[in-house]
Amino acid sequence: MTALTLSTAAASGLRADAIVVGVAKGPASSPGGLVVAPGAEAVDKAYDGKLAGLLETLGASGAEGEVTKLPAPSGFKAPLVVAVGLGAVPEKDGSFDAEALRRAAGAAARALSGTKKAAFALPVVDAEAVGAVAEGALLGAYSFDVYKETAPSKNAPKAKNGKAPLAEVALLGAKPRDKAHKAAAERAIAVTEELNRARDLINTPPNDLDPEAFAAVAQTAAKEHGIKVTVLDEKALAKGGYGGILGVGAGSAATPRLVQLSYTSSKAKKHLAFVGKGITYDSGGISLKPAGHNETMKCDMSGAAAVFAAVVAAARLGLEVNITGWLALAENMPSGSATRPGDVLRMYSGKTVEVLNTDAEGRLVLADALAKASEDKPDAIVDVATLTGAMMLALGNRTFGIMANDDAFRTAVHEAAEESGEPAWPMPLPDHLRKGMDSPTADIANMGERYGGGLVAGLFLKEFVGEGITWAHLDIAGPAFNEGGPFGYTPKGGTGTAVRTLVRLAERAASGDLG
Repeated sequence: MTALTLSTAAASGLRADAIVVGVAKGPASSPGGLVVAPGAEAVDKAYDGKLAGLLETLGASGAEGEVTKLPAPSGFKAPLVVAVGLGAVPEKDGSFDAEALRRAAGAAARALSGTKKAAFALPVVDAEAVGAVAEGALLGAYSFDVYKETAPSKNAPKAKNGKAPLAEVALLGAKPRDKAHKAAAERAIAVTEELNRARDLINTPPNDLDPEAFAAVAQTAAKEHGIKVTVLDEKALAKGGYGGILGVGAGSAATPRLVQLSYTSSKAKKHLAFVGKGITYDSGGISLKPAGHNETMKCDMSGAAAVFAAVVAAARLGLEVNITGWLALAENMPSGSATRPGDVLRMYSGKTVEVLNTDAEGRLVLADALAKASEDKPDAIVDVATLTGAMMLALGNRTFGIMANDDAFRTAVHEAAEESGEPAWPMPLPDHLRKGMDSPTADIANMGERYGGGLVAGLFLKEFVGEGITWAHLDIAGPAFNEGGPFGYTPKGGTGTAVRTLVRLAERAASGDLG
């Protein structure tokens, strides 16, 4: 993990490999070309106030995420200046929002892979900005090189065909003795370390991360952070009547698990339950996925990874809220013992489900976990899942959908996502779509109308939430795994989507603001 320090040192005297500064496009109301962002005054002064002009000569425009490198001015101990684009200067007050800072810091950190230390002289006008720059830099520096051939290095492993991530980030202008700044940095470290752990899990190949292995990772982390953990193996699941989880895992030699993580605070007034879909590999089962759709299905446990990371982060932050995390873990494979289309499963809740498509398996494991989580009567349940391709068609690859049985709570979850910098959008649960899941042989089928499939899946899950319990469903199928190039602080591969939203929601619950 990249180290983080707060520093009041002058940019010129700090020993580092690079100084990162922000630049932006001048406001539309008064076009003036490139603008040097606050925080970089000392650097600009060392260039005799001509930094913007020099960067424009090099082709810099200030566009979001654009990185331009140039030699540091005379007298600086760092040899390099890295200018990163923040986008257009905000018209309202000229202050850059937290997400703009996160993305800029992330882009700079990615550009500095292979570097030992970089000083970030971005705008840190308050504690929120300190936290945003810290988060962006620590997330942007992420690298997953476990399976690459490595060569020895004095400081960190170096991938044979790549570079080690940025080793240390110093935030200039952030005050190490300021309680608010220090708290913001500590929060950023805890959240990003756990989010990056979620990314590691998502990126781990399924031959090394089956349900048993995932459960073992959760047990180790729980022990380290004082979280109570219970793991139900296949025998306990059979005894307890978890027909959904067992039905999905029936075709695999890797047996399923249900993991319960319980974080409690003596000062808690609210109790949240987080439920994560954890399909460690999804072949589609008997309803086999077509060629070209299997290669990234190690990411189908991203919801469980997000829940796991959020519970551990909450424990590390000591949030005054009780949180129970449920990881519904199974591997969906075709075999002679696999669940067939047309089979009927008796779920943990007692309801029966006719399985029309074994590739609609995530809702089956979630249904059992939602019913179990409801027994504790939490103040709210949030499930997280890479559930439907339909949600990707609706919202694209960077935005997740939010459904809920309570409008105020759906709004609260959406606000938590926006405050965290995670793109999300409220979606409806139209009652008329429920009829499409009527089954002649069971209480409900696991498939309904083709159109609005993401909403149909949400309606299915709603059937298994306990009476009178507030619930929201996050379909993260789009942003959970980035198959394109990296951008901002988002890497290629597992992204850790929803971790920050869940943590922010837990913070809101601790303060009594659940909507």
